Amino acid sequence: MTAAPDVVTGRHVLLVVSGGIAAYKAASLARALLRGGATVQALLTPAAATFIGPATFEGLTGRTVPTDVFSDSDHVPHIHLARQADVAVFAPATANLIAKLAVGIADDLVTSTALMLDCPVVIAPAMHTEMWRHDVTQANIATLRHRGAHIVGPDDGPLAAGDTGEGRLADEDAIVAAVAAAIAPSTSPLTGRRVIVSAGGTREPIDPVRYIGNRSSGKMGYALARQAARRGADVDLVTAPTHLDDPVGVRLHRVETAEQMRTTIMDLVADAEVVIKAAAVADFRPARYSGQKIKKDSDELTRIELVRNRDILAELGENKDGRLLVGFAAETDLAEDHARDKLHRKGLDLIVVNRVDMADAGFNVDTNRAVLLRAEGGRREVPLTTKDQLAAVVCDEVEELLAQR
Repeated sequence: MTAAPDVVTGRHVLLVVSGGIAAYKAASLARALLRGGATVQALLTPAAATFIGPATFEGLTGRTVPTDVFSDSDHVPHIHLARQADVAVFAPATANLIAKLAVGIADDLVTSTALMLDCPVVIAPAMHTEMWRHDVTQANIATLRHRGAHIVGPDDGPLAAGDTGEGRLADEDAIVAAVAAAIAPSTSPLTGRRVIVSAGGTREPIDPVRYIGNRSSGKMGYALARQAARRGADVDLVTAPTHLDDPVGVRLHRVETAEQMRTTIMDLVADAEVVIKAAAVADFRPARYSGQKIKKDSDELTRIELVRNRDILAELGENKDGRLLVGFAAETDLAEDHARDKLHRKGLDLIVVNRVDMADAGFNVDTNRAVLLRAEGGRREVPLTTKDQLAAVVCDEVEELLAQR
């Protein structure tokens, strides 16, 4: 029963539905937008109409669903529909529709209207995994993103024909949040920038049952991802295992080990302008992994040889390419000298020194206290506050640093 944020009140939303099994979810999305105070004009591709008919949307929205470029010669539907829209939402967007949008094909009412649009565009892809990962689809998505489209999803989950994988339509909450972000006025320097946030504590497996880990809950990283997304950033959250709800409006990348986190971040970083490393990444991992559970009376558990993991933060600092880099230093006291050394040694722009040894701060609680140190010497102390509030302070600092560039 999601309702759109207040920012959609009084806005006219063009909801474009294309042909895929997820088309039925567009009806619920339309209701969410209507509950938020928007007017919704639905538009269906011919393929979409085989999954869910125009009558469904006419009943929900109270507006006729045109079906043909020539259905109303007095108004010329594609011109009227496009000029009326405050935001256009393509959900679900199939690989076929995405390809047409990318190259500018205008061979029906939907694509002719799309080529007329002069408003924010939100695209929620949905298709089989192989289609989503195909080089052509990824190139088309990159083209649309470069033109300013807000891409939300796809998620990983059940697909058509009993398959499971990446390509599932993003949750309704995420699409609604993307619509709000697309039309919300924003002067934040983070707006439209690609931001990577890491969160949680990595796990280094010993055998199929045991692992070396730490007490990080991921709450700080998730708060940072939410805060950056609220300010209009295009956020990738790379997260180790947590028990937290998925934050709305961000792309989630789940990993387990330090090496998996490194690989995922390095795959994403080329397009990023800001990287915030809030994850508690294991410094070491077992030198050997046992494919079978080690018996508790085995000598293997009394002496576990460790090898050092690669330092993701230092590697990012060595190859910044103009990116703004933020690190965290989890301390049992506010050892600022140590943190400032880390700040310069790893090429950071900002480091957050946070306490993890107190009952009301650090791991597995909702509050924290910190000192923020800038590379050029600035210092900001944050007394005990919520992690959401600390995330806002960190994002404020990031905005100031971006504005100075």
